[in-house]
Amino acid sequence: MAATLLDYLIIGAGPAGLQLAALLERDNRRDYLVLEGADAPGAFFTRFPRHRVLISINKPHTGSTDPELNLRLDWNSLLAGEDAPLFTSYTERYFPDADLYVRYLADFAEATGARVRYGTRVTRVDRTGDHLEVTDAAGGTYRARCVIVATGVSQPYVPDIPGIETAERYDTVSVNARDFLDQRVLIIGKGNSAFETADNLLETTAVIHVAGPSSVRMAWRTHYVGHLRAVNNNFLDTYQLKSANAILDGDVREIRREADGYRVTFSFSRADEVVRELRYDRVIACTGFRFDPDIFAPGCRPELTIKDRFPAQTDEWESVNVPDVFFAGTLSQVRDFKKSTGGFIHGFRYSARALHKILERRYHGAPWPAEKVDANPDAITDAIIARINRTSALWQQFAVLADVVTVAGGAARYHDEVPVDYFARAGLSTEDHAVTDAFVVTLEYGPDHDKVDPFDITVTRVAQDTVGQAHDAAYLHPVVRHHRDGQVVAVHHLAENLDNQWDKPDVHRAPLAAFVARCLSA
Repeated sequence: MAATLLDYLIIGAGPAGLQLAALLERDNRRDYLVLEGADAPGAFFTRFPRHRVLISINKPHTGSTDPELNLRLDWNSLLAGEDAPLFTSYTERYFPDADLYVRYLADFAEATGARVRYGTRVTRVDRTGDHLEVTDAAGGTYRARCVIVATGVSQPYVPDIPGIETAERYDTVSVNARDFLDQRVLIIGKGNSAFETADNLLETTAVIHVAGPSSVRMAWRTHYVGHLRAVNNNFLDTYQLKSANAILDGDVREIRREADGYRVTFSFSRADEVVRELRYDRVIACTGFRFDPDIFAPGCRPELTIKDRFPAQTDEWESVNVPDVFFAGTLSQVRDFKKSTGGFIHGFRYSARALHKILERRYHGAPWPAEKVDANPDAITDAIIARINRTSALWQQFAVLADVVTVAGGAARYHDEVPVDYFARAGLSTEDHAVTDAFVVTLEYGPDHDKVDPFDITVTRVAQDTVGQAHDAAYLHPVVRHHRDGQVVAVHHLAENLDNQWDKPDVHRAPLAAFVARCLSA
């Protein structure tokens, strides 16, 4: 007998899969199912990070009772309303233990009633006629109009280095520092996993070298949380203060395993391509992870991008070459790779919520949810300021998600959390609301913000609450773009504010109201 045709089949019960399931369960309008290969949700967090400390911050004590505002400092909770638990109730630790997150996800799945079939490993995704067919390891089949892949980056990314297969890997190397007693260790990679590993070995090794072709990039400077975080950078002190360790800038050309350890040929970037052979007792590859496309049948295989590490995606997070296959969670970071927060829970929980609205609009004809606003400058200004002072979505997914105020004739509507690129292509017009003008509201860092050292007091900066210079501000601030007939015709920046409250009458509100008035009367 043919399997029931589902509206949505979600593969993976990690944070993204559970987030989508909670939204679908809340609406209770669509047939969906989540398939998970493990026996419980969040299997990734039973193994990673290897040293069991999350770098996603957890701050229960904010001084605020506003749940929306508090999500700015809560990078782990999922979005499901009052009945679902918040991770902040599990611990007060700023960088919490990963085992607690496993427990939280299990509690979240139970509290939201997510329909998950555990112990069901997907082995094949194929297209049959006008729907997709999914097969599991036991031979079970599932039919769906739409498949959302939320499996994360589950396979190690292995760079093209001769001999790399002889090195140990981040996902399997021992985390017992005593196993490296008095040894010389090379760690390949310059991300958080590399420095997390190095920090763990500082007390027992003779020498640690951390190597890679790119410069170390600090998250506090780039504002990208996937760059090196302060919680993992103790190793930098040991290098700069001449404590036996070093960072090597350049390329590993070859790794040779020998009886007494490893011989590594290294080409230094800073020394006119000087090449040296270095000896180590251990070599550990901390080179990141990639998407595993092997479950897809040959005629249904998603195109890959970014060194074949991720599936290429449209502005709807849909595969560019396989219709009706979408991606959620850390896989969705393709749209803002190393720029915003799409690869992390505090970013992709909002991407998942936006994806849910996109699917409802595309497959079921549901308009993007909106509130009516009086179509005059004061009302539109008040609505924008009220939202930017408390929104967590625009705060976390800066420059990626936007609030959009649309104007059609004498009517205006306020839409929350619309992907910027999606709006630019698809718009938000409906049969009864033919949009001519729109105000697209984002929170953004300034131009070249990642080139500004925020701790260098000699660098000239725009002063806080400075009207007229807001467009040059480096720190996060609101930007309002006026769209007319699908084109950006005017831009307004609101001045930086130390408390991130953009509501001063003369500094923020009056200039914005004047901008909206000019745009509407143009």
